Amino acid sequence: MSDDARFEDGEENALNIGAFDKRDLEVVSSLIQDSILPTSEIKWLSNSGKLALLINRFRWEDKDLALSQRRSPERVRSLLMVHHVKNISSVGFSAKQKDKILSTLSISFDGGEGGSGNILIVVSGNGAIRVEVDALEVNLRDVTIPYI
Repeated sequence: MSDDARFEDGEENALNIGAFDKRDLEVVSSLIQDSILPTSEIKWLSNSGKLALLINRFRWEDKDLALSQRRSPERVRSLLMVHHVKNISSVGFSAKQKDKILSTLSISFDGGEGGSGNILIVVSGNGAIRVEVDALEVNLRDVTIPYI
């Protein structure tokens, strides 16, 4: 029998996790909180049914270690990928505002387990991205080395 992964297990490693239910998505939400998201880095890949967001993520999983080692906490560029996308809408900003910078606050899902529903990505400035999906599948993967 294996134990569940601990938050601290990702301290020095690149993050690569998936969310397939609401509980998993809560973990992803905690990891993307306060990420910087330029609107120019939001891409809907409609032919493949995916939404890709390239975020500058604060490494919450490394914060305590960084402080104990008296070094600055780090950020990393990460790809947040939403699968099974049927439709996307937003409020509080326009995709045409290519120079607008958002800060992610949370991500949640209002559908049933394994079924369709809406993923809501709440951003700064009373904004949000609503992603209608056939099933809940979200991946978060670090794509650069951490930086200060």
